[in-house]
Amino acid sequence: MKKLFVPVSASTAAGLLNEDLVAIFHHSSFTDIVVMDGASSVADQAYIDVDGSDAAWFVGAFARSLADFIGEDRPQRDSVLAALDHVAAGFRSRMAGSEMPLHAYPIAALTWVRVRPGGGGGATLELYFLGDCKTLLRHADGRVEDLDAWVNPQEAILRDEIARLAGEGVHDPACRRARLLPMLRQRREYQNTCTAPASLCLEPRGQFDARESTVHVAPGAALLVMTDGFYRLVDTYKCDSPASLMQQCIDDGVDAVMRKLRCFEAAGASANGVVKSQDDASAVLCRFDV
Repeated sequence: MKKLFVPVSASTAAGLLNEDLVAIFHHSSFTDIVVMDGASSVADQAYIDVDGSDAAWFVGAFARSLADFIGEDRPQRDSVLAALDHVAAGFRSRMAGSEMPLHAYPIAALTWVRVRPGGGGGATLELYFLGDCKTLLRHADGRVEDLDAWVNPQEAILRDEIARLAGEGVHDPACRRARLLPMLRQRREYQNTCTAPASLCLEPRGQFDARESTVHVAPGAALLVMTDGFYRLVDTYKCDSPASLMQQCIDDGVDAVMRKLRCFEAAGASANGVVKSQDDASAVLCRFDV
């Protein structure tokens, strides 16, 4: 396969452990770009990786397993289920019958873009979305499109609750999280037991409610896939628009934009309306016919 594009990525942790993951798999006729955002635990301890992070274990184990279940003619949804079955078997062996509360079971957002290069520098994108990562496409004419304009309904509920706590004078992040914890745990239990999960979970009770589509892009287009921690520059900090974020990644590189994000946060930027004052952040930029 003639490489008409080279994905460039960056990923940083907000704390000691990075629960995001970026994996890029090159094949003879296509390339898979996988971006994952492991949800921070709402349990009192780690159960699967007692010296680390259950969320980080989950995304790492899934990505390694997925690499073994990708096939030229295998739909992405089938690869996801096969990889997840393998991870779940490893989880059960690792736990060896130990008890684990339902709210401690890990979940993750998953965006998987399969890129099939076309003649003359364009490409076909096969898209698979679970959860709230963000994917922007800048068309050859400069127009920027959100390829998955999905809104997590839980975010509005969280914002309202955080605003209510602020009205009570609760502004300290640790105190705020403690007050939110019962609701967060109830939500995590629901995500792990619903019959059409909208996030990747370890033992789904039904088919995933994934958003799947195919998009054709012309030569000169650019694709930006990111976790919500990186997209905070747009929707939380209001530093950028989708178009300006894309342009900066093209002009300066995703590493430079990542430094901008972390510098902004280090300078004391407020993150009102969110549970965590900072988040792990990851992004992949892919330019076609360059």
